[in-house]
Amino acid sequence: MGTGGSTHRQCNITITNGCRRYYLSTPRWYTDSGFCDTPFPPTIPSNDNGFAVFKKTPDTARGAVGVIVYDVKHNSSHQIIDQIAIMFRNPYDFNLYSNLFAVGILERSRNCDEDLFDEMETGTGNYFFRSKAGDGALTYRGSRVTIKATMSDVPQPVMKVDVSET
Repeated sequence: MGTGGSTHRQCNITITNGCRRYYLSTPRWYTDSGFCDTPFPPTIPSNDNGFAVFKKTPDTARGAVGVIVYDVKHNSSHQIIDQIAIMFRNPYDFNLYSNLFAVGILERSRNCDEDLFDEMETGTGNYFFRSKAGDGALTYRGSRVTIKATMSDVPQPVMKVDVSET
């Protein structure tokens, strides 16, 4: 079947907000396959972190695949200053696909949906960087925040994302 060993697929994602002036708010996610088993917190304050788990749907030959968006808000004005996007792909069949991840900064009007996921997975947009898991850290530097991320290249990967002030 080419599943690369175990058929259990799960992506554990931790986001650390290292910003002094900004907090992360109002998480949204779109899953192309699988589901969110443990959601992110509604807010990730300055110098704190949030954690989520995305799993494949049981009894299907599909993985855990999707995109997450958080608003970046100013601590004092509570105004949205940016939106960050995080894409993950943890496929069912490692003979056809590989673990993949991407991070970037969106226009504030951008929806968290299939179109966003498709752009980030295929690499057609210019507002993010993407990489195969295990190829090292990604860094996307915006005018206000910088996003760094890593993803392990195993059937149940761990993804770590750090958001800091630029």
